[in-house]
Amino acid sequence: MTGMSATLARKNLPIGIQTFSEIRQEGHYYVDKTGFCLRLISEGKYYFLSRPRRFGKSLLLDTLAELFEGNRKLFAGLHADAHWDWSMSYPVIRISFADGVLQSRAELDRRIRDLLRQNRQALGLPGPPGVPESDVAGDFGELLRQAHAKGGQRVVVLVDEYDKPMLDNITLPEVARELRDGLRNLYSVIKGQDAHIKFATSP
Repeated sequence: MTGMSATLARKNLPIGIQTFSEIRQEGHYYVDKTGFCLRLISEGKYYFLSRPRRFGKSLLLDTLAELFEGNRKLFAGLHADAHWDWSMSYPVIRISFADGVLQSRAELDRRIRDLLRQNRQALGLPGPPGVPESDVAGDFGELLRQAHAKGGQRVVVLVDEYDKPMLDNITLPEVARELRDGLRNLYSVIKGQDAHIKFATSP
């Protein structure tokens, strides 16, 4: 009976956990969606994934990041383990507006510059040469070019909570419009730097 109890021991549900590595390393239940991830990657390049809040969007982005970065040990026993080319890894840029509430274009631009700085540090890249600090689009474009040039592989761009700055100010139309324009200034770079991008998505 003791042996049977051990065999049937239940795992913990990953309630509120949005980090793929934590779910896998700590033995939580995980519904294997890596086959879906591979299908997305093989069938397209740019995706907007529209799903309700609290529906696993951040976890999906984190899973994609771990996949593109080549962290195979996290995928042991999952569909991707036997169906992904683990000899390849790609630079991943993660942008998330989940933290805090931004109330002006100036605050948004500061947050974006900080996110770009964090990604540069994670990828071991220097600051953007000759790009003014106020030029958010120029900074992002240079980051994409540098990341591609460093390893020879095109870049993966994952954006989480892409519209949260606007939604947080939905009752203040003027502020929301300013933030919309600031986000457009950032996201337009993705189209302009297509040659340097392998995959990009925002849920």
